[in-house]
Amino acid sequence: MPDLIINDANAYLGDGVWQRTSVLVRDGIIAAVGDRDDLDARASPDVEVRNAGGASVIPGVHDTHVHPPFAGAALLGIDLSPVHDADAYARIIREYAAAHPDEPVLVGSGWYGDCYDGGFPTRWALDEIVPDRPVILTGHDGHGAWVNSRAIEAAGIPEDIVDPSGGRFVRTADGVLTGVLLDTATAAINGIRPEQPDDHLEAAILAAQTHLHSAGITTWHDAAVGKSELGPDTFDAYMALERRGELTAKVVLCQWWDRHRGLEQLEELRGRRDRAASTEHIRANTVKIMQDGMIENRTAAMLEPYTTHPDHRGDSFIEPEELNRIVTALDAEGFQVHIHAVGDRAVREGLDAIESARGTNGAADGRHQITHLDVVDPADTTRFAALGVTVNAQLLWGRTDTEIVERKLPLIGDERAQHHFPYGSLHRAGARIAAGSDWPVSDPNPFWAMHTGTTRLAPASDPHATGPALVKPLLADEALPFAVALDAFTGTAAWVGHLDEVTGRIAPGFAADLVLLDRDVSNGHGLDSVQVVETLADGRTVSRRL
Repeated sequence: MPDLIINDANAYLGDGVWQRTSVLVRDGIIAAVGDRDDLDARASPDVEVRNAGGASVIPGVHDTHVHPPFAGAALLGIDLSPVHDADAYARIIREYAAAHPDEPVLVGSGWYGDCYDGGFPTRWALDEIVPDRPVILTGHDGHGAWVNSRAIEAAGIPEDIVDPSGGRFVRTADGVLTGVLLDTATAAINGIRPEQPDDHLEAAILAAQTHLHSAGITTWHDAAVGKSELGPDTFDAYMALERRGELTAKVVLCQWWDRHRGLEQLEELRGRRDRAASTEHIRANTVKIMQDGMIENRTAAMLEPYTTHPDHRGDSFIEPEELNRIVTALDAEGFQVHIHAVGDRAVREGLDAIESARGTNGAADGRHQITHLDVVDPADTTRFAALGVTVNAQLLWGRTDTEIVERKLPLIGDERAQHHFPYGSLHRAGARIAAGSDWPVSDPNPFWAMHTGTTRLAPASDPHATGPALVKPLLADEALPFAVALDAFTGTAAWVGHLDEVTGRIAPGFAADLVLLDRDVSNGHGLDSVQVVETLADGRTVSRRL
């Protein structure tokens, strides 16, 4: 591989520092950063040259919470994510069904509830589009499925089925199933999901990898690796791609904690961690724990009842004492925990569990993190820094979309709404901020996320921006400084992934994971429209805009 020089770049060196400079890449590593003439003299005769023309070059982006196999599968099936309209959904579904007449069960994902009256679609609307075959469409947030009447019949779901723990079958006022299944209730249709070819998961990961690279992402944390209600186990698919040399991203696999089993699963988790340790691109030293659901479905665990449902506070998927034991055991084994916590009670339970682990095991280098944090009680804001817990933030969510304003905030009331995605408050209290998209829940474009994270407004080019999201910020004081938002996708993200000695910076000796942009964004402006010109992973071009 010939040397590469990127000249006249406004390079982001981390911690808010930009420098107009040139970068020399050799054998996949950043060999030098400095004066153009000096680097020219050091380069090989067959050196390739890129002229950035003063545009920004940043370290390869890390997405620290994403679901590539599921997002990639959507790209290969009925993909509703490019649009935000019930009529457009119907058109895409109808066209796919017509183009695939031999598929006995149609599957896809990407719908938004706010496109429908009452916040959810219905099976009857889907029956009008596809009446003769089961259809299963996962919501954009991954917490619900929309099915037609044929799917309900094929799965044998009775009208009087009881809601499972941590889930719900949405019904009409008369108790009739509407065709929307939330969280753990989606298990009722698992038996009719079509069998996929052996290489389906690998194809989905590769489709996602192509898309992520085009957005400048060179490292990701897969937030659900293991068989779960979210989908099938993808560990072996990742390992197969790595063996064949097709995995070009660096990947942290967050192994799924099966809350229906106990500590006996530690042996399996250790075994997978050891297998991944022998690879170049994969690490499996993180364990993902789901502690609650989501506010919109009233499955998020809240300290006080939902405003509209005074007898309901949501679900803690794992009892707090048991969570303490699990996190303490994982911490003692050297695992990082990655806790899904949406409601303020779940956030507190996650913090309590990490505090319990520290009390038993002492302070270690676990670099534990809690993700989503839709509501954080002010009493817990300072605990993140005190316990060394990283905030895993979905920055693109912190805006006044119609779904948030009309469907979500009324459930928590005015007081708790003042602590909604309080990333600015957490940063000011000393917490580290890492960033993830949760794609396919929301778009993986990291620059859109930085725009929203620093303005609390939606990007103008986002098709899912609705209501006042473009002009009315969601709690403007919760915006982050641009350097913090950029570090959340680069240097801080590399640190939380235990990759900070390998990647995440533009400095000699680091992997040449680099993103060339079409303009200078050092002042934090233009993030909602900036384009990725080229993405390099270990010095190789993995995406380039023609």
